[in-house]
Amino acid sequence: MDAGMTDCQPISDTDTACSGGERYTHGYHQVIVGWHSRRTAEACAAFLLPRLRPDAEVLDIGCGSGTITTGLARRASRVVGLDMSAEVVDAARAHAAECGLANASFEVGSVYELPWDDKSFDVVYAHQVLQHLSDPVRALKEARRVLRPGGIVAVRDSDYETMVHAPVFPAIERWRDLYHQVASANGGEADAGRYLPSWVAEAGFTNVETTASTTAHTDQEGRTVWGEMWAVRVIDSDFANHAISNGFATRNELQEISDAFRQWAAQPDGFWAWINGETIGVCPPA
Repeated sequence: MDAGMTDCQPISDTDTACSGGERYTHGYHQVIVGWHSRRTAEACAAFLLPRLRPDAEVLDIGCGSGTITTGLARRASRVVGLDMSAEVVDAARAHAAECGLANASFEVGSVYELPWDDKSFDVVYAHQVLQHLSDPVRALKEARRVLRPGGIVAVRDSDYETMVHAPVFPAIERWRDLYHQVASANGGEADAGRYLPSWVAEAGFTNVETTASTTAHTDQEGRTVWGEMWAVRVIDSDFANHAISNGFATRNELQEISDAFRQWAAQPDGFWAWINGETIGVCPPA
């Protein structure tokens, strides 16, 4: 998964609710877990890797299936992945075992109450997590607590408003607006990427540095994977449940969006891209 929230429990076959009114917008549908399993440290933590020392102890918050975590473990002394879903954590453990990595371990827990002592890590990393939290600064302050002085936090999040596609399908434009509505109702910020520098600074980190990278789907494989994933997600996932239960869309509207994603994916010249914000901050001396 992408987020680590607190005190979460399923409220239906697909929906997960968290204390404080937070809900994980994406949920755990198999197409979402499959998408997360495609992520790598090389692609998703490129802004961090040059600063990752071989002797570093790393905490990967919202580790999901662990594919980024294992990539970090190949470059660090020890990496611990944290996620709120016990099922996902079990899958991450199995993945690390398949990779033969003894220095990667995984725990179930909350980003707001990390189960480690002060000054336990050299790096805290979070990929596509803060966008789902109602209080990202609080989570970052908790990350700072478990960091050693001079350690770094490294966070990366999408900015959904920057998502562009061609040929343009009005139903997909409607999806982008709908996604913002659902994320906001769930307590999150769909455009988190642009707010990372201010959140990291507010949490008390110094020497804040921010970059940006793009994610693009411009070949047939990329279009097929992305388009089919969202074609399923908009009608058969937590996102669909949230959109309907909040009165933001009807089932028929979601089906129209799903059809549009498949039509876009079939375009031989289809284009999709968006910006990810990437911010690093340094933990100051105590």
